[in-house]
Amino acid sequence: MQEKDNILRILAATKEAIKDGDIPKIKNLSNQTTNTAVLDQDPENITVAVIVYSLSKILEREQYHKLPGWDSFYNIYIKAIDKTILALQKNDDKELTKNLELIRTAIHKLSGKLKIYIQDVFIKARINKASNLYSHGISMEKTAKLLGITLFDLANYAGQTDLPEVTHSKALDVKARIKLAMDMFQ
Repeated sequence: MQEKDNILRILAATKEAIKDGDIPKIKNLSNQTTNTAVLDQDPENITVAVIVYSLSKILEREQYHKLPGWDSFYNIYIKAIDKTILALQKNDDKELTKNLELIRTAIHKLSGKLKIYIQDVFIKARINKASNLYSHGISMEKTAKLLGITLFDLANYAGQTDLPEVTHSKALDVKARIKLAMDMFQ
């Protein structure tokens, strides 16, 4: 339940930050979710981290707000956040998953430039969050799998970014490192 409580807190705070137009707060909330995802490797936390981070990037690009389809996309997104919050409050896992998916797929209802731009934001957000997870000590392969991206995309992004030293993971002993290396080549 701790993971759900965290998601509920993050989404409620995100909704409040949207009302206030506080984009830096939305990005910070995404980072908080990423930190929890590192510890738990919980797919729902990871999904919320990507969704919240994507939303911050989309909202900060004011030129998107003028494109055809913006109002519809924005309304679907906000309603899905509301429904996700309700599902969390009711402990309805099926509804939670459905609404998280609705948020991620709202872009399929778009067309034209807005659809292309927002799809690009979501792809880059997944790669960015994958890089964050990787920098916290989760293997590149596991991170790529959790976020549904290719190892190539993650390695390419990680190679272009100055990743901080691992801060939240324990050092692996020799046997664990050998096992990890063996698993990578199987």
